Amino acid sequence: MSRLKSSLPESLAVAVKANIADWQSGRKMQRLWQRDASLWTSDDEDKWLGWLDITEYQIAHPVELRNLAKEVWSAGFKDVLLLGMGGSSLCPEVLRMTFGKAAGYPNLHVLDSTDPAQVKAFEDKIDIARSLFIVSSKSGSTLEPNIFKQYFFDLTKQAVGANKAGSHFIAITDPGSHMQKVAEGDRFRHIFFGRPSIGGRYSALSNFGMVPAAVIGIDVKKFLDRTQEMVRACGPEPAVEENPGAMLGIILGTATTLKRDKVTIITSHDIAHLGAWLEQLLAESTGKVGKGIIPVDREELGPPEVYGNDRVFAYVHSEHATDVIAEQKISAIEKAGHPVVRIAMSDVYDLGAEFFRWEIATAVAGSIIGINAFNQPDVEASKVVTRDLTSEYEKTGSLPPEKPVLEDGDFKLFTDEKNAAELARRAGTDKSLMGYLKAHLSRIDAGDYFALLAYIQMNDEHRDSLQAIRHVVRDRKHVATCLGFGPRFLHSTGQAYKGGPNSGVFLQITCDDAVQLPVPEQKYTFGVVKAAQARGDFQVLAERGRRALRVHLPTDVSGALEKLNAAVQEALR
Repeated sequence: MSRLKSSLPESLAVAVKANIADWQSGRKMQRLWQRDASLWTSDDEDKWLGWLDITEYQIAHPVELRNLAKEVWSAGFKDVLLLGMGGSSLCPEVLRMTFGKAAGYPNLHVLDSTDPAQVKAFEDKIDIARSLFIVSSKSGSTLEPNIFKQYFFDLTKQAVGANKAGSHFIAITDPGSHMQKVAEGDRFRHIFFGRPSIGGRYSALSNFGMVPAAVIGIDVKKFLDRTQEMVRACGPEPAVEENPGAMLGIILGTATTLKRDKVTIITSHDIAHLGAWLEQLLAESTGKVGKGIIPVDREELGPPEVYGNDRVFAYVHSEHATDVIAEQKISAIEKAGHPVVRIAMSDVYDLGAEFFRWEIATAVAGSIIGINAFNQPDVEASKVVTRDLTSEYEKTGSLPPEKPVLEDGDFKLFTDEKNAAELARRAGTDKSLMGYLKAHLSRIDAGDYFALLAYIQMNDEHRDSLQAIRHVVRDRKHVATCLGFGPRFLHSTGQAYKGGPNSGVFLQITCDDAVQLPVPEQKYTFGVVKAAQARGDFQVLAERGRRALRVHLPTDVSGALEKLNAAVQEALR
């Protein structure tokens, strides 16, 4: 089983020891397994702990998944495209990138973006007539999976005929949902049900994760058997000090209460995509009522001097995939007095065990922080604004007009009235892109974090440009940095950005879309949906008093990102 070692500065170690004693004497792990809501806020937490025994249930009921794997293998599908968001898509993406596919099984692709260029890229990547589509939505009413389904179902009807289209679709959803009705009406090949007592971000070991795992030929039995070892180790019987989930959670929760709330995730190359799943679990579970953990994923390791005293480093790696350079950098960070947690997996089949360990740890950390670890109140706030905007578009054929606070060449800057006044004051007479970026970045203080919120196509070129921006900010300002592609981060870190500590400085990036894709049965296009989501996101950030600026790019996104990168570097000189 994956081993955990930690190196903590003395003040944190003392506080952690006190919390271990409290959890032991208060029988808090027993209370967690008894589903005692008073461990958190005495709200409805007891209704959201169905994930505690889902592995045992899956092991006891293997036939459905085993039959699905055989069926997909024999049907000759070349590709599988999963259509989902947040908890419905992040675990399958980790599995896809970690395991690839077994011989004879189809390639899995995961679409979780309304960016029209990205939707079109997935369409062009697959052979519709030889593809299986998995529509994954717990509630069944989430906007994105529904419009993805409309788009690809329409294409499938054109490719194979209306009578056969349903046989190319599978639904994963909770019983009684809107998606169940859609799937039954369109005669989907299968409907697999989730468990209503499991929230999306805790659903990796339920059908939301295990159906895609079976489809690409992962040995689900082996995966779940390994996971069950961790379930037993994290159960109510072991002493707290010997409980791997409890110990991780106590360290993270205690550190957060001591202002070390930036959990920096480092992984070995073979599990590099685990961080995206951990981001959602940690941020959406704990980031609320002005508290919470800010996860930092894919930030390259730097020398110790670029880090503030608000970090905890979590290094998760496979024993056979150790990175010598990463190890040296982590050791230097450790010697400089930063807290470091090391988790060693025997191989990638320990991934399910890590899913469960981190779920337990998040629940424990949430209790120590003093929040409900199972709701997401601020995610819904931006969804409401998006729904209002798309509804208006359906009625009027346009989104409400916007007026930029500044135009500089091809760049347009937008923000709310309060942020605009502060930026104008700081920029003074320099009414340029660089001047406003300098003003915005000057608002970053020690203990803050900087986040890029990019509503553009997620590809390697764009990611590299944005990574360069975040790293220059990290190195010059010595703060944690985050990068999220919209709208996928809305169902993940977006909760913490709006509901967590007001320590974020946000640069939202939008663009003119070179590709326009209609959504069947709607007036709005994918580009309109993405624009409405970006506006809804920004509006709620502003309402929450966040320091936020939006930069709108022309259709040449790659070229504009190069110019933006240069402007940020100049602003930080």
